[in-house]
Amino acid sequence: MKMEKVGELAFLAVVVIAVLAGLLQASTAWVTVLLVLLGLVVGFLNVSEKETAPFLIASIALVVAATATFSSIDNVIGGLGTIIDTILNNVATFVAPAAVLVALKAVYALASKK
Repeated sequence: MKMEKVGELAFLAVVVIAVLAGLLQASTAWVTVLLVLLGLVVGFLNVSEKETAPFLIASIALVVAATATFSSIDNVIGGLGTIIDTILNNVATFVAPAAVLVALKAVYALASKK
């Protein structure tokens, strides 16, 4: 199996895990560990040098969005805001380690160029 395919499958797994854990309110330590590990896999295998800047910008947007609080939606539709919060936090948990890895690769590439 090609390494790019492994990264693709890891990304799809993250989407499924983030949404299911959000819907089921099943954010456990194991979910967190799994999301971090998959984030590292995707950051290492999927993001090329050309994609670095757009990936890091999107990562910033996702992590910032995860800091918003949607729990006030619970007053209108019970539990929906909490579900959205959990899904976004799960996505941020995946994106943050991938972003750190990609940023470190970018710094290394910049530092090693003459």
